Amino acid sequence: MGKFDLLLVEQGCLYIGEEDKQWAVTAGTTLLLLPDRYHYSVKPCLETTSFVWIHFHTVGEWIVAEGEPVFVNRETHFQQFLTHPYTIRVPQFGPLPGSFEHSGQAEMLLQLANGRRSSAVWQQQRIFEEMLRMMDLAQHDAAGSHAVEIAEQTEAYIRNHYAEPVTNASLSEALHFHYNYLGRCMKRVYGLTPLEYLADYRLEQAKLLLLKTEISIAGIAERTGFESTPYFSRRFAEQIGISPLRFRKRYSR
Repeated sequence: MGKFDLLLVEQGCLYIGEEDKQWAVTAGTTLLLLPDRYHYSVKPCLETTSFVWIHFHTVGEWIVAEGEPVFVNRETHFQQFLTHPYTIRVPQFGPLPGSFEHSGQAEMLLQLANGRRSSAVWQQQRIFEEMLRMMDLAQHDAAGSHAVEIAEQTEAYIRNHYAEPVTNASLSEALHFHYNYLGRCMKRVYGLTPLEYLADYRLEQAKLLLLKTEISIAGIAERTGFESTPYFSRRFAEQIGISPLRFRKRYSR
């Protein structure tokens, strides 16, 4: 069917297989079955078992990976969806994050499934997204919470100072870490070096100014930290596919 199946076991144990893999999915654990694979029951449940079974699909790319995270091509993704990607990492099999397991959210999903569709759809979506967020954060913690913390500090600094001259040296001085270490942390968490993230963020802010203000192209280049108007226009056209002026004419109201 081209869809993922996410199983949340609340009680008992499910014995599930996918191709040549088999799992005993006990209470408090989750299993993500991949699209278009052969799924089957390994054996009957040996005790009373209850679980939530969620079907979902993704519009963007996905990949099975072990070890270091894999990130999609940002330019290709932007050309298709007009937004930069954010990569989430979800384990195929593992414990449900404790904060979600004890929140009663899984039980609420079951209750909503029995209610009126019109009133339940947004609540179901919110709970599902929150669950994915918790699973993603748990993967970050497993990969090294210190690296995540440093990457987030670097991201926050860039967002607060993007209109100023920002270099590897200034980042290192402001955050008190060698720029090579800052780069490794950012690459691990976001798939970008600090300066690549800075360039993307400047372009995002430039798009907002093009759409929501009447500031000149030169003024926008200056406000978003680009060293010159020609350089801004060239980078914008390379990334977005059209010039800043054409972007404004096409999309502003």
